Order: sequence, then structure tokens, then C-alpha cells
Amino acid sequence: MRAVVVAGGEPADADIAWIDGADLVVAADAGAHWLADRNVQPDLLVGDLDSVDPALVAELEAAGVQVQRHPRDKDASDAELAVERAVSAGADSVVVLGALGGRRLDHELANLLLLADPAWRHELDDLRLVRGTTTVRVMQGANRITIEGAAGSLVTLLPVGGDAEGVRTAGLRYPLAGERLALGRSRGLSNVVASHPASVSLERGQLLIIEIEDQGEDS
Repeated sequence: MRAVVVAGGEPADADIAWIDGADLVVAADAGAHWLADRNVQPDLLVGDLDSVDPALVAELEAAGVQVQRHPRDKDASDAELAVERAVSAGADSVVVLGALGGRRLDHELANLLLLADPAWRHELDDLRLVRGTTTVRVMQGANRITIEGAAGSLVTLLPVGGDAEGVRTAGLRYPLAGERLALGRSRGLSNVVASHPASVSLERGQLLIIEIEDQGEDS
């Protein structure tokens, strides 16, 4: 089951394409406005609703949209609550739009780190943040991920939570052969897809995998 969560950042206009074919659409607080502007009705609205016009909330409720209200003083972001709600509804694949961009750098960083929660490894086959040509995923522990971008796309590998050990790549211009990427260092920045199939594998640790399409050799 594929779910799309729309958070309150700045989705790209093209991100609306991710809604097509989704089994579940969850608006996280202000994400409801982005959907309303595009005449898309979510299945669920989740959050403390402090950034949603009450008239829109009433309109969605009248249309049969399930609204899950949370107090303002809470221990999780609206985006995190929306992802949790999607998982509890049976989603095994979640795409988060609106997690990147906007005025709140703290929210953007929290959304990126949300990917690194080890709980998702057991709950989801795929969790990604998407904005336009940028896709962010995480790889945890002994694992392998296929790189999806076309030749010329940028791929950045950033360790989170500690060093990433035993990093190997295939099909990238600057290969890694069982090496360590140190937390806080930028060695994994701005690699390039050279050929397909391209992939990254890891022995220990966690890696954020950031793919940016159609950037060629830009760095």
C-alpha cells in the first residue's frame, strides 16, 4: 500500500504527480492548503492544525475527511505523526512531500532525520522525502540500495548517527570499495551516476542517500 504524506514545507509544483495512484493521501497540518490549492482532497488530516484555516478544516470534515487532532504541546512533529498514521493504516511505502524547503530549517532537518528512525526499517519497504528532482532515502545496517537516477544525476552519501562502515558503490563515477565515511565529513558529497545498474551497499551504520536528477557534472 502506497501512501503520500504532504507536509507544510514547499513542495515543487511537479510533486503533484506523486498523488496519482496513491492508496492513501495524508495532509500533515498546513499540507492541506497545498492540496486544496490543487483541488485534491486528502483521506486524512493529521496534526495540531495550528497552521490550517479553520474554514478549510470544517470543509474537509464536511466532505468526510477523517481529522486526527493533536495538542499543540506534543512530542512529535506533524509530519512524523502523519507518517505514523500512514503506517498504522497499512502503508508499506510512504512518500513525503513538503518535508523540504520553507522557512523552518529546524523542521527540514527534523524531517531528514525522521528517515533515520530504525523503527521504519521494520515497518516500511520504502520511505522517502521528495521535492522536485531531489529524492532522499536512508540505508541502515547491512543493506544495499539501487540508485534510481539517470546517468549524470548527482548522488550524495552522508552518514548519520555515526560513521558508516564498509561503503561500496557500483556505477558511480567516484567509486568506494568497502570504505568508511566519517560523520561530519563531506567525502560522500556530489558523486555522479556513470552507468546502470548503480547501487550503494553498506556493512554498518546509516547513510542518507540524496539523489538529484539531471544535474550532470554540477557540484
